[in-house]
Amino acid sequence: MSQSIDALLSAADRALRTIWGNPQAAVPSPAAGMPATEGTLSPADRQEAGALMRVNHVGEVCAQALYAAQAVTTADPVLRGQLLQAAQEETDHLRWTRDRLDRLGARPSLLNPLWYAGAFGLGLVAGRLGDAWSLGFVRETERQVEAHLDGHLSRLPAGDTASRAVVARMKADEAAHADWARKAGGRDLPAPIPSLMRAAARVMTTVAHRI
Repeated sequence: MSQSIDALLSAADRALRTIWGNPQAAVPSPAAGMPATEGTLSPADRQEAGALMRVNHVGEVCAQALYAAQAVTTADPVLRGQLLQAAQEETDHLRWTRDRLDRLGARPSLLNPLWYAGAFGLGLVAGRLGDAWSLGFVRETERQVEAHLDGHLSRLPAGDTASRAVVARMKADEAAHADWARKAGGRDLPAPIPSLMRAAARVMTTVAHRI
């Protein structure tokens, strides 16, 4: 019982820090030390770069929620620790993307509390199905995020080298998380689920690009 309460309190603390706090990265941003190029971008390119990084920031908000929910539901203390470690690595991404938003003069999504709540609910459902399905959900999510980030590398302005460096590193990290989930016993999700996940992600990214 005490472990469950501790997990819930930890999840609540993570939600507050993710949405309204100032999370700190354990690893320096790939953009650290790179020349500032924001001022060289055209207004249109700067606006587009900001919108894309807002979408990526939303993705990291959702990652925090997913991992926190799955850590709450698992009864395996080793897996719980691994999920929280993955969440910490995603905290680096959260900080990096927020830094890019600030440098580009863009703002986070106004709907971050909604995104967090929705992702937390999905994480709870996945976790309740058992660790193998929960890890399968992690694997599929990270694979789709990796593909999404690859698409952003083709859309980010060539001159925004700092954002491109951040997204490239995030893409590699998401691939590593997907590989970890597979090796840890994640099951392949039934055919309709990945398609539904992609459809939901399209809605989220479309809205977050603007709001």
